[in-house]
Amino acid sequence: MSVGWFRRRFLPGEPLPAPRPPGPRASPVPYQRPRFLRGSCSSPGAAEASRRPDSRPVRSPARGRALPWNAGYAEIINAEKSEFNEDQAACGKLCIRRCEFGAEEEWLTLCPEEFLTGHYWALFDGHGGPAAAILAANTLHSCLRRQLEAVVEGLVATRPPMHLSGRCICPSDPQFVEEKGIKAEDLVIGALESAFQECDEVIGRELEASGQVGGCTALVAVSLQGKLYVANAGDSRAILVRRDEIRPLSSEFTPETERQRIQQLAFVYPELLAGEFTRLEFPRRLKGDDLGQKVLFRDHHMRGWSYKRVDKSDLKYPLIHGQGRQARLLGTLAVSRGLGDHQLRVLDTNIQLKPFLLSVPQVTVLDVDQLELQEDDVVVMATDGLWDVLSNEQVAWLVRSFLPGNQEDPHRFLKLAQMLIHSTQGKEDGLTGEGQVSYDDVSVFVIPLHSQGQDSNGP
Repeated sequence: MSVGWFRRRFLPGEPLPAPRPPGPRASPVPYQRPRFLRGSCSSPGAAEASRRPDSRPVRSPARGRALPWNAGYAEIINAEKSEFNEDQAACGKLCIRRCEFGAEEEWLTLCPEEFLTGHYWALFDGHGGPAAAILAANTLHSCLRRQLEAVVEGLVATRPPMHLSGRCICPSDPQFVEEKGIKAEDLVIGALESAFQECDEVIGRELEASGQVGGCTALVAVSLQGKLYVANAGDSRAILVRRDEIRPLSSEFTPETERQRIQQLAFVYPELLAGEFTRLEFPRRLKGDDLGQKVLFRDHHMRGWSYKRVDKSDLKYPLIHGQGRQARLLGTLAVSRGLGDHQLRVLDTNIQLKPFLLSVPQVTVLDVDQLELQEDDVVVMATDGLWDVLSNEQVAWLVRSFLPGNQEDPHRFLKLAQMLIHSTQGKEDGLTGEGQVSYDDVSVFVIPLHSQGQDSNGP
């Protein structure tokens, strides 16, 4: 796999050390811009080293075994907006072992070899600095591995058992599981959801301990047992592109798309707004001249609209303000899900945004084994900088135009990722329209599904 990042290219190197498991508040861990290697990443290093663009990473002590980090199948390149980029990424082989809790509640390896293997890709789009995105890139895969190892016995069973030990306390237990419709893929979904939550807690502790701030969105794809799981928390996006199909694999989470959930929270806990905001939505910000008039509005229980007479409380700043990409939560944040942001507050107030944010992803499952795969079938994952200027259809057109004519090129997926990046910079005529240029950081994975279908395995 070829990796392009910050105009520099790196060769295979040391494995990624596993981060600290959840526990008491951690000591400060300075971060640095990570080196993305072919099959390897560095851990956070010394703060002094992070200020030197040409410095080699200073490895921090690893606890536990390192994740084998050598999977391929994807290409990524960054748009090089800035030296300390808020876009971060990670990818590699996910090795899951049979483990159980010992007498002292420490993980014990029962099988010295990998019991189940898969592959992992992740994009993190930071805001408020790169710290949260870097921590997520170096942490989330280990959180996921731990969560999967906790349920691996259920993953390889014909149907997940009621009791992981295999004991049958109630003869009807298998029937209860079947009635609930619980399948192995539900355990993977649960592992992803729990891993995001765990990673969010780790980021909160690390940033608080080191006096840093920030957050990031997270888009993750996991190939396991013939299925591709796409987990998204934020406004990045993944799509499946085939010869005759474009299938969205994620949904974006913004203040607009989650308006009712956010308004409902403000309705139940009005103290979160500290009397400074109104939870109601109006087509525009109301003015003094609107007092006493009946205007369009909607509340948490409404998908449609109605009218209400304007009073003074309606003149407060809206909980969600703006339209489309300009929509902001509490006038501050453009996303409603992600990792981090534990210390984020509305400017010049003590109003926290974290209560309105979710770290839980939406997970979409693609059954790769059920697809009649062609060599040019790919999944495109990208941060919002790409989707701001290119539609799903435009990306699919580029994929279909490029791949068939470059079958013999071993680097064609890297070159396709580069072409997608260039299309956001106005370097591909006629695609984005006049003036449509992305000034955001842009990162892209192109994942060939044909390879995943061939390499899917079980225990």
